[in-house]
Amino acid sequence: MSRPTTIKEALQQWSVENEGQDPLQAKDIQLQFQWPPIEKMDATLSTLTECEKLSLSSNMIDKIIGIAGMKSLRILSLARNNLKSLAGIEPLGETLEELWVSYNFIDKLKGVESLKKLKVLYIGNNSIREWGEFNKLQAVETLEDLLFAGNPLVENIDWTACVREVTKRLPTLKKLDGENMVTDED
Repeated sequence: MSRPTTIKEALQQWSVENEGQDPLQAKDIQLQFQWPPIEKMDATLSTLTECEKLSLSSNMIDKIIGIAGMKSLRILSLARNNLKSLAGIEPLGETLEELWVSYNFIDKLKGVESLKKLKVLYIGNNSIREWGEFNKLQAVETLEDLLFAGNPLVENIDWTACVREVTKRLPTLKKLDGENMVTDED
């Protein structure tokens, strides 16, 4: 098999596909579906200081690293990769508003508590099995929209019971799995 695509190579290809645009100045960078796939994030990402939206979806990334310099990043998509945890997300704690990590192998939510501005978390179809891990989301007081279906924790719970359990833990949540949450005021 071919060697994996590096972040540097992916950015060079992105620049060619975007009429020579400099990725260091770009606000929206799409590096999904690379072939061969990207396997490693690296410090090259920290040079993307203007980037507000980054997609690395549908690659083979297994760890979140190299993002410390991404001071403008508001939306990060790492869906359909090989992530097992959110460890390494902490440098984005003051800026990240949306994190899309569905279809990975995430079973630990360590690091999520650092995301002080997170409003949207798409973490469906992962490997979260325990309410103890889910409870780490309570530290994210800004969370409004959560996609969680497809995790073992909620596989055998009916929708009403799931909503009750989630609401008990995340009372300010407005949307769960695409459905608006019903509040006492409704």
